[in-house]
Amino acid sequence: MGDSWVNSAERIGADLHLELSGPGGRRAALIRALREAVHDGRLAPGTRLPPYRSLAADLGIARNTVADAYAELVAEGWLTARQGSGTRVAERAEPLRRAERTPVDAPPRARGPLHDLRQGTPDVSAFPRAAWLASYRRALQQAPNEVFGPGDPAGRRELREALTEYLARARGVRTEPERIVICSGFAHALRLLCAPGGVLRGPLAVEAYGLGFHRELLAAAGARTVPLPLDEDGARVEALGRERAVLLTPAHQFPTGGPLHPSRRTAVVDWARARDAVVLEDDYDGEFRYDRRPVGAVQGLDPERVIYIGSVSKSLSPALRLGWMVLPRRFVDAALAAKGEREAWASVPDQLGLADFIVSGAYDRHVRRMRQRYRGRRDRLVAALAAQAPHIGVTGVAAGLHAVLRLPPGTERSTVKAAAWQGIALDGLASFRHPETDLPAADGLVVGYATPSEHAYGAALDALCGVLPPDRRRERGPRHPG
Repeated sequence: MGDSWVNSAERIGADLHLELSGPGGRRAALIRALREAVHDGRLAPGTRLPPYRSLAADLGIARNTVADAYAELVAEGWLTARQGSGTRVAERAEPLRRAERTPVDAPPRARGPLHDLRQGTPDVSAFPRAAWLASYRRALQQAPNEVFGPGDPAGRRELREALTEYLARARGVRTEPERIVICSGFAHALRLLCAPGGVLRGPLAVEAYGLGFHRELLAAAGARTVPLPLDEDGARVEALGRERAVLLTPAHQFPTGGPLHPSRRTAVVDWARARDAVVLEDDYDGEFRYDRRPVGAVQGLDPERVIYIGSVSKSLSPALRLGWMVLPRRFVDAALAAKGEREAWASVPDQLGLADFIVSGAYDRHVRRMRQRYRGRRDRLVAALAAQAPHIGVTGVAAGLHAVLRLPPGTERSTVKAAAWQGIALDGLASFRHPETDLPAADGLVVGYATPSEHAYGAALDALCGVLPPDRRRERGPRHPG
């Protein structure tokens, strides 16, 4: 058995056409050639590769060159290597259809991922269909005929009244229906606020780590963004200067985690008063907290200096496209003028359905149920890391729907590649870093634990732990004196 495998594997090296050309020397050329062979299907999943000494002899190159190429492809997830089993093509390395092929130098990407651990999405399988349908049916049955004609650009009053009560009770927001404008989500709110003649003017301060999409949206509107440094207490608001506004995630800093320290909450409001500036509060997952007391909205400290923005994208579903702005009185007219044509309005029947869902108590019940479920997910993630990868630190887990895994220096890029090739969709911490910040970079993964369904979550955790970098300290073994 062993001899036949060796002979077969060595014949692969002799018969497989590998074109060693291009920039970067023999090692880079061999890596490209092996990737291309996998893409083309000449090396099928599970195929055993020849020992590096055999392939080196066949290709007329140094053994170390082949060994290094194998090691790189193992780190990226293209190959697997186990003691006694040799080096094989990874099981997820199936050949791409011709229309799907990417350049051989491009990093592997998850195509229709087996395990979706991206941040930003709730468990959509847990959407409360029966309760939502009951609210939707009840709202439509009770709706006056005017609901189905041109409406109010501020949004249905039924929803604005329901939000006034709910946000005061659950988030400490001080408002009234006349100061709430319904929108289709945070991005829509930001576009309205940045519209010509609108509320926001540049420059605008943002946290050093955050969503690049939001920075791009602001840049497209002509607002220059200035990165604020971060530490364990959130954004360092003492660094604010002549900016006209600041965008914060004070309940749970995105993505690094943790609430804005109370002294800094007060300080940022004082800054806004002194500079005649405005604070944009992105309360993207404020309902979900686990190991600490609820953190109220900064808006409650000064409703005339803070614009509070929320949505149902995390608590219910991003497919509903419903959000809200709680505005200082002086900004309401400008926001409504920017909203303009009816085509930009959120669906009126959906607004009525959400209003009933809140008033009936179904929204509170759903949030409580999902808080328990996500806390259990968080606990399973922490336990899996403690058992399988204790050298990997995890932070930002007291609240929200994601965690940050702290990786050894220099390992983030290869880990993200390996995860993608194994069918795991997740984000590296570097993708959220402001390009102009001088905050020292840290390697990490942003892992969303809400997205997978219940039955798929255990397998997703096992797959995640399988691609994390090993503990190099343990591999080196203990040091002996002398």
